[in-house]
Amino acid sequence: SPQVAASVLDTLLAASSSPDSAFQVAAVVTQPPAAKNRGRKLLPSAVAQLALERGFPGDLIFTPERAGEESFLSDLKGVKPELCITAAYGNILPQRFLDIPPCGTVNIHPSLLPLYRGAAPVQRALQDGVAETGVSLAYTIRALDAGPVIACERFSVDECIKAPELLAILFNIGSKLLLDELPSVLDGSAKQKAKPQDDSKATLAPKMNSDESWLTFDEEAKVLHNKVRAFAGWPGTRAKLQLMNQNGEPDVLDIKVISTNVSTSCDKVGDENEILFSGNSLLVPCSGSTWLEVLELQLPGKKVTTARDFWNGLRGQKLLKST
Repeated sequence: SPQVAASVLDTLLAASSSPDSAFQVAAVVTQPPAAKNRGRKLLPSAVAQLALERGFPGDLIFTPERAGEESFLSDLKGVKPELCITAAYGNILPQRFLDIPPCGTVNIHPSLLPLYRGAAPVQRALQDGVAETGVSLAYTIRALDAGPVIACERFSVDECIKAPELLAILFNIGSKLLLDELPSVLDGSAKQKAKPQDDSKATLAPKMNSDESWLTFDEEAKVLHNKVRAFAGWPGTRAKLQLMNQNGEPDVLDIKVISTNVSTSCDKVGDENEILFSGNSLLVPCSGSTWLEVLELQLPGKKVTTARDFWNGLRGQKLLKST
């Protein structure tokens, strides 16, 4: 349903329009329109939006609240799909859905299954600081992300990439992998070569929760940096800082931390909870004598700002981390 899934649909529509294509897109299934931003106006999902822009018939864009609704399942049976492809759909697929397409349902999952099964594989992998992840094409069964794997591709993760960017890259790789594998999926040979997952090696990637978005500086800088990368986009990462006012009393600042880095050393000296500034970064003391460099941040109701502009705006007032 989100933008990354729209890119997969775009790839499929483009491939299906070529004269020698072995398939056509029979229907599109996505989440129902949702209220976006402050206007609370109902807007179609990114997938529905893209399908309409590409001239896909509106009556073949299905938006059930749940994929088990009778009217939806009968509409889906009516288009006689041979194969269903899912990418970040966001709804549980009941067995009655999975029984419809004779070639099965194939999911693009942005992890190297059986690692990171669940709703937030990219975010949880970044939070764990992995050096490598990837994308898997797997048959969908009733158990979560547990079906046989048709193919996968590995991807090296650099230390600064954030979740939205990595998600887009992995779904892009996944789309190409899907096109490569479609002939074998449609002729049934993919079912023979697909490898069952080793459930004993499975790890879970539960969905993100806004309660998790707070940073506490009693952890090592690397852990906090990985969390900022993982939570970028939604729900973001927040921290409470203390700004010492003219009376020497602390005012609490609630900031969103946008971009960070890890500094192993700091050539400046301050009190143990004092936040310093060096180069273009705020330097926040963390556990294990490590320092988190904050490069960009956002104050409530304001635009994202650089650490330098934020520091200049303090006019020499002392900044401390909350304890």
